[in-house]
Amino acid sequence: MASVPSLSATIQQRIADVLGADPLLRRSDRADFQANGVLGLAKRNKANPRELAAKVVTALPADGELIADIEVSGPGFLNITVSDAAITNILAARAADGRLGVPSAEKPGITVIDYAQPNVAKEMHVGHLRSSVIGDAIAKILEFEGETVIRRHHIGDWGTQFGMLVQYLIEHPHELDASPEGSDGEESMSRLDRVYKAGRALFDTDEEFKTRSRKRLVELQAGDPETLAIWQQFVDESKIYFYSVYDKLDIAIRDEDIVGESGYNDMLVETCKLLEDTGVAVRSNGALCVFFDDIKGKDGEPVPLIVQKADGGFGYAATDLSAIRNRVRDLHADTLLYVVDVRQALHFKMVFATARRAGWLTEEITVKHIPFGTVLGKDGKPFKTRAGESFRLVDLLDEAVDRAKSVVREKNEELSEQEIEERGAEVGIGAIKYADLSTSLGRDYVFDLDRMVSLTGDTSVYLQYAFARIQSILRKAGDARPSPHPELPLAPAERALGLLLDEFGNTLESVSETYEPHKLASYLYSVASAFATFYEQCPVLKAENSVELRENRLFLCELTGRTLHQGMVLLGIRTPERL
Repeated sequence: MASVPSLSATIQQRIADVLGADPLLRRSDRADFQANGVLGLAKRNKANPRELAAKVVTALPADGELIADIEVSGPGFLNITVSDAAITNILAARAADGRLGVPSAEKPGITVIDYAQPNVAKEMHVGHLRSSVIGDAIAKILEFEGETVIRRHHIGDWGTQFGMLVQYLIEHPHELDASPEGSDGEESMSRLDRVYKAGRALFDTDEEFKTRSRKRLVELQAGDPETLAIWQQFVDESKIYFYSVYDKLDIAIRDEDIVGESGYNDMLVETCKLLEDTGVAVRSNGALCVFFDDIKGKDGEPVPLIVQKADGGFGYAATDLSAIRNRVRDLHADTLLYVVDVRQALHFKMVFATARRAGWLTEEITVKHIPFGTVLGKDGKPFKTRAGESFRLVDLLDEAVDRAKSVVREKNEELSEQEIEERGAEVGIGAIKYADLSTSLGRDYVFDLDRMVSLTGDTSVYLQYAFARIQSILRKAGDARPSPHPELPLAPAERALGLLLDEFGNTLESVSETYEPHKLASYLYSVASAFATFYEQCPVLKAENSVELRENRLFLCELTGRTLHQGMVLLGIRTPERL
């Protein structure tokens, strides 16, 4: 089915058509109407805004089908009241479409989005939460809009510590062996942590082991088969752990989307040579550097991007620049997104500028760092344990589920223990995700589980209960069926809810343009709040003994439920039908 333009878009187009008939207005003015409005057009054309608005009122009379009333107010504002019939008709058109009338992008492109970046052989902590949740939501929204999305999980699977780890495992060959029954994520992490701590302790106290570890690192970087095979054990064991955590977080991570630092090793030498041969990078004290006139340190001296160290080792910049080359040249991406915390802003600014100087990023390619703030404790400081260490992510997830189970059990005593377990996971994980996604990207936010699992306020639990309530109403409706009735007048609460439901597509379009999922979270909360008012003021199943009124209100309920469901799916949050 064709997309359904919103009422606001339809009215704007009608007004633009009216203004377009005015010979005094330039063609560019007519095209820019949606961005500038009547006042903006009048100012640019030195026209009287009230007179210009009056022309619109005269040429666009209230017809009852779309516009119930239109008038000029103030210096030239247009007050337009949409008709009740138009609201019901537009909602009926949305309900008839599986996508709720949301259009797919006219010219979809290929977006590579880099998020979910845990480190091999290391515990995932609260710092890994935001990139995973935000990146997953943006990817889902872009795909729904019609974009081809390629996920890239740039895991930390390379570096100096692997020489130590591989050497330790060679000398203690059974330390990573799993039990005969196999292993789960916790067991895998336990073994990895044990090897890491033992290897580090030996590295710090035994000079001969340190020497052997450094030689092993050289062999790893040179591609020695035995060394690579042992390194791969660490990667595989870590993936077991990663997947177990992401399974708890209800985020799907595919093996083919994991391309870590090691995935670009073969390109590093060529990347550096291309930069040096073209003069984009120069040698400084033995290191290969890129300098920028506008980036200076506290001493006023230029701060370089170090691509290759003086000892011949490669820094993060070399890997990130090679990744850009791969994503543009081989994956044919026209948009590159990096969901990485705000502390890396300067790094990415320099990397992107370098890639543009080298010609790897052209004007046709959009590249954007999507920075996010820090997760804070209730004391307003970075969220840590009492011992001052970062919280294990799996512990936070488990605690959220336990809190949610208590809330679910208290709210509905009729649920079985199995249902409470299932709902607890859906509510608890949803609560963590929503708290993250409802915060604008650049802001820090306080990790407060009591608030996150609250039934009131701007929480995912509030949205989930709104959806569950709608499903309960529909189940109780019996033979009554949801059906739109444009001939019926709408109560104020029905109008408010209907106009909000009509803005779903516009909201998604805005999110996909700005990569700000908090806009969708805010919209869904507004819908749930409007539904609560509607439910309180407009009886549904006991709708004044009117079959048509009952059907129309059931129709509003059903469409609200579908809108909440679709929106929460895009945020990665479950919508249980019973709570």
